[in-house]
Amino acid sequence: MRIDVVLRYVGLVMLFIAAFMLLSAGISYLSGMDSAFYPLLLSALLTALLGAFPQIFVEKKVQLSGKEGFGVVVGSWIVSCIVGMFPYLMWGGEFSLINAWFESVSGFTTTGATILNDIEVLPRGLLFWRMSTCWIGGMGVVMFALVILPSMGRSKMMLSNVEMSTLAKENFHYRTQMIVQILMVVYLGLTILSTLMFKVAGMNWFDALCHGMSSASTCGFSTKNASLAFYNSPLIEAVLVTTIIVAGIHFGLIYATVTGKRGNIFRSEVTRVYLGLIFVASLFVAISIYSAELYPTFGQAFRHAIFQVSSLITTSGFATADTNTWTSFAIIILIFVSMVCACSGSTTGGIKIDRLVLSAKMMKARMKQQRHPNAVIRIKLDGVIQENDTLHAVTVFVVAYMMLILLGSLIGALCGLDLMTAFSGAMACVGNVGPGFGEVGSMDNFAAIPAVMKGVDALLMLFGRLEIFGLIQFFFMKWWN
Repeated sequence: MRIDVVLRYVGLVMLFIAAFMLLSAGISYLSGMDSAFYPLLLSALLTALLGAFPQIFVEKKVQLSGKEGFGVVVGSWIVSCIVGMFPYLMWGGEFSLINAWFESVSGFTTTGATILNDIEVLPRGLLFWRMSTCWIGGMGVVMFALVILPSMGRSKMMLSNVEMSTLAKENFHYRTQMIVQILMVVYLGLTILSTLMFKVAGMNWFDALCHGMSSASTCGFSTKNASLAFYNSPLIEAVLVTTIIVAGIHFGLIYATVTGKRGNIFRSEVTRVYLGLIFVASLFVAISIYSAELYPTFGQAFRHAIFQVSSLITTSGFATADTNTWTSFAIIILIFVSMVCACSGSTTGGIKIDRLVLSAKMMKARMKQQRHPNAVIRIKLDGVIQENDTLHAVTVFVVAYMMLILLGSLIGALCGLDLMTAFSGAMACVGNVGPGFGEVGSMDNFAAIPAVMKGVDALLMLFGRLEIFGLIQFFFMKWWN
């Protein structure tokens, strides 16, 4: 593998990140040159300088090997999280080294967990940078950069194939360049539309833009300490729930629906299961918390239930209520949707509805195979026969996913966390969900957990965002054939 070539492409991504830092500095300047202006400006210059060196000293190579493409994608994610710390560290406040790393990783992986006790003390420039990290990470660091990079021939296809999971590619029947453009159009359109709706619903322009970026990326970062509960507005909550539910659907299906093509949302088995699960889970949670007399009317109970279910299943992590006070039955359902999450090809994390549906079909096929040993059983998803390699990959992923949660829970318990905090924190980080339960509940944060656990949780976020095996294989690349 040519390390210099990998560094050149990672450097291009760094230049892209530097541009967003500079934009954040511009927001800071327009806000009266607040205290984040110089940290953001210096961070942009430093990141741009680091990204420019490989462009100057490394000869341009159009062709990338598979190993190099993999190195570019995973390396770009890790380096983006590192340089993303610069503005936080230079600004200071609550941002120690480990806190800055945690916040940067949480943003780029769209996890939305935070170590900040007082978000509202941050200047606008730094708030916008925080939102920028999650907006970049929502589409994918490399996929986002591919939109603005010049023609790269087969290398662009190589990078996009590494960035996107196999399940995510299934509803895209276009060439690589077209796929990148579709992702960008849907993502940008969703961000703009949600920003306008938030403004109409009562937010100021800055908050509307920040929440538009955060909801489209299903991150959950907010400009308020109390998240969406600050506004106490059913209209704002309705806008956010609509945005994050749409963002949890495969972007290829959204594009097909808007353009009137056949392979759209209404014909998708996965989407029907996804929307059905949201409704059924919300109804059960509402019945449970209303029966426990936590809310005076069923309407209020359902309002909070559908918000929290939608927020967790889409890995957004916004909050309007303290779910730690809800019934055990409601919490179990919320834990379930936090593990399953939304659809592949969206901005969400987690196991994905696609894998849940395939797992259920594999169980059904297994039971049928036991009754009829000689039968040839084909498993289909949205009418497409799934190959054995795909089904095997689903099984391995689910097992690895659960093992990561178990490992994170064990380390959390070793660090002195109670069982619910350790388990739900690990689950929330692996799934890029954000809030868990216990000490890291919907109205709490990760500030009080030990520094070692913050580092572990940040690593779990990267594992989840890179579909587990992406990060594992990166550390064993020198043994590849």
